[in-house]
Order: sequence, then C-alpha cells, then structure tokens
Amino acid sequence: MYQPAISPLSGGLALSALVAALPLLTLFLLLGAARVKAHLAGLSALAVAVGIAVAVYGMPFKLAALSAAEGAVFGLFPIGWILVTAIWLYQLTVVSGTFEDLRRSLRLISDDPRVLAVVLAFCFGALLEALAGFGAPVAITGIMLIALGFPPFRAAVTVLVANTVPVAFGAMGIPVITAGALTKIPYTEIGSYVGRQVPVLALIVPLLLTVIVDGFRGLRQIWPVAMVCGVTFAVVQFVSSNYISVELTDIITSLASLVAAVAFLRLWQPKGSEQARADLLGAGGEAETGRRGRPDTAGRAYGGHSPGGHSPGGRPAPAARTTHGGRPSPGTPGAHAREQAPPETDGRRLAAAFTPYIIVISVFSVAQLWTPVKEFLGSTSIAIPWPGLHGKLLTVNGNPVDSTVYDLAWLSSPGTLLLLSGVVTALVLRIEPQVALRELGATIVKLRTALLTVASVLALAYAMNLSGQTITIGTWIAGSGSALALLSPVLGWFGTAVTGSDTSSQALFASLQNTAAKGAGLDPSLLVAGNASGGVVGKMISPQNLTIAATAVGCASQESELLRSTLKWSLGLLLILCVLIYAQSGIMAWTLP
Repeated sequence: MYQPAISPLSGGLALSALVAALPLLTLFLLLGAARVKAHLAGLSALAVAVGIAVAVYGMPFKLAALSAAEGAVFGLFPIGWILVTAIWLYQLTVVSGTFEDLRRSLRLISDDPRVLAVVLAFCFGALLEALAGFGAPVAITGIMLIALGFPPFRAAVTVLVANTVPVAFGAMGIPVITAGALTKIPYTEIGSYVGRQVPVLALIVPLLLTVIVDGFRGLRQIWPVAMVCGVTFAVVQFVSSNYISVELTDIITSLASLVAAVAFLRLWQPKGSEQARADLLGAGGEAETGRRGRPDTAGRAYGGHSPGGHSPGGRPAPAARTTHGGRPSPGTPGAHAREQAPPETDGRRLAAAFTPYIIVISVFSVAQLWTPVKEFLGSTSIAIPWPGLHGKLLTVNGNPVDSTVYDLAWLSSPGTLLLLSGVVTALVLRIEPQVALRELGATIVKLRTALLTVASVLALAYAMNLSGQTITIGTWIAGSGSALALLSPVLGWFGTAVTGSDTSSQALFASLQNTAAKGAGLDPSLLVAGNASGGVVGKMISPQNLTIAATAVGCASQESELLRSTLKWSLGLLLILCVLIYAQSGIMAWTLP
C-alpha cells in the first residue's frame, strides 16, 4: 500500500510544494516560453512528474506508471473521443456542402462578425457547456466562427475566453454537485454561493470578447449587445442557481441570453459592421500574421484541416469542393445556384445549415433532461478497477483512493452522443455511409498528435494527483490562514488548469477547502464555492482545452501562442474573483445567502 506524505522533504511544506510544482512549471515553460510542441511539452512534464513521484515521494515506479496509464486512457476516452466526434461532425457539414450555407445563415442573426462572435461563443457556447462540457463547446463554436471566415487563431482565443462563465454549472451542474458530495454541504447551498460570484464575470466576458475580436473599436461600437448578453446571463444565472435549479442553471441562462440578444438585434444594429468585416475577414479570409510570422488565414487552416472544403487528410471533400475562401468553386456542381439563391430565400437550405446543431442540442437534451433515458444511459457505464493499481493506494488521511476505478461511460459519454448526432446528421443530409466512415477514419488519423497531447496531459494530472504532489501544493496554499479567502479561487484555478475540468478540480480541492475554512474560522460554503468559481477561469489555459481549440479551428501546434494570448485574461479574471470572494468573507458578507 502506498500512502503519500503531504510534506515529503525535510525542508518543510513550502519546499515540498515547490518541488511538487516542477512538472507544471516544466509544462507551462515549455509551452509558453520555449514554444515546444504541446505533445512534447506534455510528455516532458509527465516524465518529471513520474520522476518526482518515485524519487521524492517514494512511490513505487510501477504504481506511478500505472497512475499515468489510467490518466492517459481517461484522456483518450472520454476527452479525446469528444474531440474526434466533434471534428467529424464538422467534416460532415463540409462534405454535405452545408458549411457555406451555415456561414450565410448565421448572418441572418447579424451581418456583424463581432456580434456573432459574442452570440455564438458566449451564448450558444454556454448551452453546449450545459449539455455536454468536456471541451465540446470550444470545438463546436470554434468551427462555427471559422464558418464565418474568422482567422483560426483569433477564433480559438475567442472561444477559449468565452468558455468561462458557464463552466461552474456546466454539464448539468456536475462540478457543484461533486463538491456537495465530497464536503457533505448541500449542493444547492454551494450553487447559491457560486451564483453570487460567477455572474460578476458574466458582466465582463462579453465586453472582453469584443476587444479580442476587434480591439477597442469593437468595444465602442457593439458594447450595447454585449451588455445585453452579459446582464441577462448574470441576472438569470443568479436567479436560477438560487431559486430554480442548480442542474438547469446554464440551460435556462444560455437560452435567455441568446433570446435577449436576438430580440435586441431586432431593435438595434451596430455601427461600423462593413468596416469590421473588411478588417476582420478580408477577401475570403484575410491573413493574420502570428508571432512566428506565419500567415494565419480564415480560409486555410494549418495542418490540412481546412474549413474551405478539405477533409482532415488534406484532400478536397468529395461532395463540396470549395475555394479557400469558403465559397464553392466555379467548377462545383450547383455553385452558381448557391450564389444566386441565398439561404434567406431557401428555407430548405436554411434548415439544412442548422440541422447538425439542432440535432446535437436535441440528442443532448433528451439524454440529460429525460429522466428514463438519463438513467438508462447511466446504467450502461462500466466500473473497471484499474489493474495493478486499485486497492494499492491510500489518501494522505489513510482512506482508500477511489479514483483508481475507471468509469467506462461508453454510451453516456458526450463523445458517443456526438457520434449519434453525426450518424443522424449523415442520414438527414443524405451522406453516403462510406463517405461518413472515411471522414471519421481520416479525422482520427489527423488528430493523432492532438490525442497524444490530451493523453499526456491527463497522464500528468493523474500521476501528480495519486502520488500526492497536487495535494502538497493545495495544502501549502490552504495554509495561508485568514488570507485563504483571497486565495481560495487560486486553488480552483490551479486544479482546472491542470486537469482541464472544474469537476476534477472540485474532486481535488473541495474537501481541502472545506477543512481549511473551518480551521481558519471562515465560511466553508464560501471557500468551496470559490474553488468552483476560480476553476472557470482556469479552463482557458488548460493544455487540454488549448489543444482542443487549436485542433478544432485548424491551427494545430500553436498551443504555446494560445497560452500566451489567454493567460493575461485568465489571470485578470482570477484577480477579480479573488478580490470579490475575499470581500464576501468580510465587508460584502451581506451579498451571501
């Protein structure tokens, strides 16, 4: 039996925490400073984590390797599986010829790409987070921005920053429910606290997206619709989490903000839309030069993954050969008809353009909201005690570790539900089975490096967690006494940045926050909620999410640039949460239930 020590080094907890943080420092320095490819950075950090587990914590190498193996498998399924099926679903829209229709149909909402970025990435992305989570919102909304002609890098940054506010209540409130189960605090109470913290970010993030998309000119010209989205989201999220349902909070909130934005756009239109389109999109996707000096175009994504009608293998899609600008080439059958009959006058094509996304929402809604189906899907999961690892590990408190049981949710996984959505989409759009299967195979081959990255990052997280490195870092932060209220979101941020999941962050640190709060004489519910709230701004810098975003929009191998671009926003929003939660522990205690 292996039981980790909180402070394995004689130099004290601070030195132990510094050593325990070396794998993370390795990962982020290689990604952000050295610009090493994400999968190589992940594998290097994993090697450091296993080395520290064995040499410093005294964990047998076999157990350390098995811990990493379980994490790698979890990275491939369900996380990698979601990425594959989301990209495959996109490829089906390409080969069916509906991708260009989607581009035009989205402009029925607004002809301003900056407005659409807010509506799609923030409002629609929140709905996908509520129903699916696990990176699916980033992948799908990123693809939709590419459909509008966004440069891939900017699309990736936009969807990463947008995927923050709904995360605490994402996937049917699982992060909050997990925290309640671990701490024995009613999850409805934790949810009501989170509902008085995260809505502050909802007021900021839509405005932030306007700056990311079009600088301060965008902020001056489209702030009214951004404020409508943000205020509606904040108010409804507060009301729903406190008085309606924690599980349904993001569904209700995202739909309300989406409806409010569309209704507002009936009464108001932004200035400068034409100039913004010209500057942002250019002629078929104007080049945007990245830090490496490489052109980053909306019409031609890196690695052969092109929204202009190319399959992951780089070959022209059979059913819809298009130019790199995304428009059907003159030689494509039906190209002239498409140019002459925009979706506004063709209800059938308009419906087909949105069909894949309507199917996704329908499938996930039935799976998550219809109790008999939800219970059936949950009953199909298979609990697999990890061979050679289960029963061999104890927590620092001497309790058996339960995370050594791998949950194979083969049918209820969001990736499987996306696969089902893709099958239905193929049937509705009349895509031949052999074409759909070929695209699925090509997508898996194309994403092999991204899958290796996700597997290595999750292997790193499991090796750190099960060896005790993560709990050492968390305990050191939690030992800050009265300043814990200021730092509690940092633990959630850290946990989500490492694991890519607010739920996993709660599993790591919710109990620790609860115990530390009682020792410091603070409100346990406040700090546990702070853990969940801090996690929402850590997701955008998670290597797992960076890889999903980069791969989805077609700028693979640019994870290091994405990290540098999102880190400043992540830290800025984290600072706001730290100040808010610290104030709620004292002078703003009146804002709590």
